[in-house]
Formats: sequence, structure tokens, C-alpha cells
Amino acid sequence: MIVHRPRRNRKSAAIRNLVQETYLSVNDLIFPLFLIEGKNQSSSIASMPGISRLSSDMLLKEVEHCMQLGVQSFALFPNINESLKDKYATESYNEQGIYLKTIREIKKYFPECCLMTDVAMDPYSSDGHDGIVEDGVIVNDATLVVLGRMSLAQAHAGADIVGPSDMMDGRVKYIREELDKEGFTDVSIMAYTAKYASAFYGPFRDALDSTPKFGDKKTYQMNPANQKEALLEAYLDFNESADFLMVKPALLYLDVIKSLHDHFNVPIAAYNVSGEYAMIKAAAQNGWIDNDKAMYESLISIKRAGAKVILSYFAKEYALKLKANAI
Repeated sequence: MIVHRPRRNRKSAAIRNLVQETYLSVNDLIFPLFLIEGKNQSSSIASMPGISRLSSDMLLKEVEHCMQLGVQSFALFPNINESLKDKYATESYNEQGIYLKTIREIKKYFPECCLMTDVAMDPYSSDGHDGIVEDGVIVNDATLVVLGRMSLAQAHAGADIVGPSDMMDGRVKYIREELDKEGFTDVSIMAYTAKYASAFYGPFRDALDSTPKFGDKKTYQMNPANQKEALLEAYLDFNESADFLMVKPALLYLDVIKSLHDHFNVPIAAYNVSGEYAMIKAAAQNGWIDNDKAMYESLISIKRAGAKVILSYFAKEYALKLKANAI
């Protein structure tokens, strides 16, 4: 005789809902936004269907729409004109530049939103790397000075969370000290703790025109083969006072998300990156998979693995479907 029959807890939708273990809310999501120069500008990204680069005026409208849907948190990434890029990413702390001006505008009109900023040199660097390049080598400690100055500028502009995505050693401690010295003790740090040298960043680099001008990022981003190394990075970021620990990408690194969740008592974030988004969109457009079901399954798997916060290009779409009771 069969004694244990787990199917009893699956026999109706009501019972399945009753015993569901993991839930996904719009409150778990951060929506990445791409900023470009100009007015009334919207430039679609071919490799990311449904996602566009927006000028600041259009971006404000997008934020307003998303907040009406319940999405309250945003991560802002700039597409910087090539003429403004230089070796030391000086445009990153130009108070009159589009990035800092747009941060101020977002927080002026939507002070209740949570705005996360990007701390890395590559959008502003003439070399396209996340650090200062000297004789073909990415120099770690000199880069920290730039990252600290960038973080302070973003905090002054109104950032709620700064997100160092550079993977330089010691940057969380350096940024925390710089922020605290200037009185920004309430500005959080979401460290890109385990950022892998992934093939799934291609559409994002298309969006920002930030592909490295030479070589790759393997001397600072992590080897996809390594899991224990993520624990070392997390230990360092945690002890340097990171408020969130992030894994990037998400879907191919669910084991790493789970590992960080099990070992550290701070919120774990995961970046559902552009390539992961693009794969689902491309397959759905070809009729090979169901877009909405694949979107939900992807996001719930990231949450199930242990991520409390998910950066995803699906955030607005998920909120729309949820409001329409389509998911």
C-alpha cells in the first residue's frame, strides 16, 4: 500500500496555492533603466525587445508609469557620448552631466522611489574597462579613488543605493569610508559580489556602447567555473559593510545565490541579465516557448534560490501582467 501520496497536495488550484512555498512580488524587483542624451528620445535596443534607451524626460514618464504599477525601485545606467569618455572616467562625477542631473530629477519628482546607481568606470572610460588601464593592465588601487569620487557624486545627487559593479578589490570598504566621511551614512551599498565573466552581457553592452576596446574582463570578473571563490568575495564585501550581496548573472548561477543566502545574513540580490532576458524573448517571438510562463518561472527560480532582490528587465512586464491577472 502507498502511504505517502504527495499528489494529494496538488489535486486542486486552491490546495496548490495553500502549500506554495515561494512567492514573487513586485516589491522584490528592481527595474534597470537606460539613459541617453537629448529630449523626447526613445531608442529601442534590438537585442532586448521591449527595452529602450530613454532621454531624461521620457525616463521620468517611465518611472511614473512603473510606480503606478507597483514597481518602486530602479537601477539607472547611462549611455555616454564617446566624446565625453576619457582614461579616468571624469564624466562620471560631472555634476552637469546627464547621469547626475537625471538622478536629481528622479528624486525631485519621485522622492519615494528607491534609486540605485551604477559605480563603474566602463560607461565613461575611453578604454571600456571598469578600471584605470596602465600599459594594458587594469590598475586596482588607483581605480578606487575614481570609484569613491563617483559614489560621492551619486550620493550628493540623491542615490539611495550605490552599486559598485567593477569587481575591484577593496572597493566596498573604500566607498563606505568616503560616503561616511561626507555624512552619507544612510546611503546603502549593493555590492556586485560575485560578478562572473559571462557571455550573457552582450545586449547590455549594446545598450551602453561599453564594450572593452581591447581584451576582456577576466582579470577582475570571476571565472564561471568557480563557486567557492564567490564565498571569499562575499566574506570580504560583508566585512567591508556591504548592505546587499549580488550575484550576476542569475539563472546560470542559482547555486551561487543559494550558497550566499545560506552563509550570510544580509539580503542577497541577483541580476537577471540582458542575455537571459533576450533568450526568452527570442524564443517566445519564434513561438518556441510561452513568454509569460517562462518569465514567471525564471523569476520565481531566482527567488526560490534565495535572492531577496532581483534586478530584471522583466520587472515592468511582470507588474503589468500581474495587474491584468494574466499571471
